[in-house]
Amino acid sequence: MASVREVLEAKSIVVIGASRDPSKPGASLLQVILNSDFKGRVAGINPQGGEVNGVKLYRSLEEVPFEVDLGVMLIPPKLVPEALWACARKGLKGVVISSEGFAEAGPEGRAIQEEIAKIFKTTGMRGFGPNTLGLVNSQTGLTTSYYVDGSLIKPGSIGFAAQSGIFVGALLRYLGSFEGLRISKGLGLGNKVDVDESDALAYLAEDEQTRLIGMYLEDIRDGRKFLETAKAAVRRKPVLLLKGGRSPQGAKAIASHTASLAVDDVVLDGALRQAGVIRMNELDELIGSLMGFAWMPLPRGDRIGLITYSGAQAIMSVDKAVEEGLRVAEFAPGTREKIARVIANDYKAHNPIDIYPDMMTHGFEKTNTELMKALLEDDGVHGIFFISFALPDVGLYRPLLDLIRENPAKPVFFSLMGHKEHVEFVQDFMLKERIPFYLFPEQAVRVFAHMWRYAKRFANE
Repeated sequence: MASVREVLEAKSIVVIGASRDPSKPGASLLQVILNSDFKGRVAGINPQGGEVNGVKLYRSLEEVPFEVDLGVMLIPPKLVPEALWACARKGLKGVVISSEGFAEAGPEGRAIQEEIAKIFKTTGMRGFGPNTLGLVNSQTGLTTSYYVDGSLIKPGSIGFAAQSGIFVGALLRYLGSFEGLRISKGLGLGNKVDVDESDALAYLAEDEQTRLIGMYLEDIRDGRKFLETAKAAVRRKPVLLLKGGRSPQGAKAIASHTASLAVDDVVLDGALRQAGVIRMNELDELIGSLMGFAWMPLPRGDRIGLITYSGAQAIMSVDKAVEEGLRVAEFAPGTREKIARVIANDYKAHNPIDIYPDMMTHGFEKTNTELMKALLEDDGVHGIFFISFALPDVGLYRPLLDLIRENPAKPVFFSLMGHKEHVEFVQDFMLKERIPFYLFPEQAVRVFAHMWRYAKRFANE
């Protein structure tokens, strides 16, 4: 049987069902591959032959004059079994079935899916899908997703496996637009006729390019196997899991999406916690956590320090910290002395530190750099939250970022509010600089809590 690694490292791709119409998915995929850095050989299969987007189309797989590692199927379900046998005869290592209309569509589709499952098992080829956009390997430029812009497939460190096409399409497209959130590998699982979540997780855990793993699942095929795989994976790198179908209504919707059966969410939550998998509740939380884990060091403790212009946001952040089992740091005497240089009112110099109105006396840069430096140097502070307003001059934040880079031992998170245009402008700047940025500080506190729980679990290993 071929390995998942062999498929992701394919050196040649054939698109089965490549239309001669440049606007159709098969032709679009060929164009995406051409736009990427994939150096392998590429061809299309169309019963009428021809050419599209500069790629030759062969009438059958047998006519392709080179060895083929990976096939991508964009053909009706009823044609898939015969096409799979042709792939096996050609010696393909793996096949991505992007077509829809299998088990999620009813009895007829389910019967075809069961048939193709037997073919994969018999032939030893690895199968992804059906009902998936497939694979991305940013190291080689390989992609089977016609929804991913080939020019965005640049090497990164985040490995992602998902049971939904949107995650190997729109989400990877979104992450790929930020230099610091680029992916290493993307695996779309779809209906999981062969390769499942455990196979994908085991592969990403072993992959040297991948430093952080994100997953979206709607069900878990083999719970015991997945948890054993997860326990081994989290010892090597963090695993962040977003699970769909937490509610009865969501579970019902799953059946028509990927024909998956829901699992008891309470039982699953406890099992994931025991395995060390970090459970995400929302997509925003997942993306925010990817920022924290990817860009910041793991915390060495649970005590947080806050620099803020907003008492209300600081209070809500402290409430969130307590809910998450964190502590508000007590500043060391030396730290309090440093704070007093720019914060005259003693009651505003405690944690959280309120920068108003003293900032009006000393200015934004001096006030905040002095405070940031003091907290970075205090060993009793394990994470810092900078809560302020978004200014149109991003150069004002540069001294703070320089300080953070000069003192990389603890994580720092920014939460800036203000005029919509200013917020978006500063957000783009922060993300390019690989600084975790959140509209609301409570989101940042939750990310820090995830990072601390992961760090604490493996602190003595």
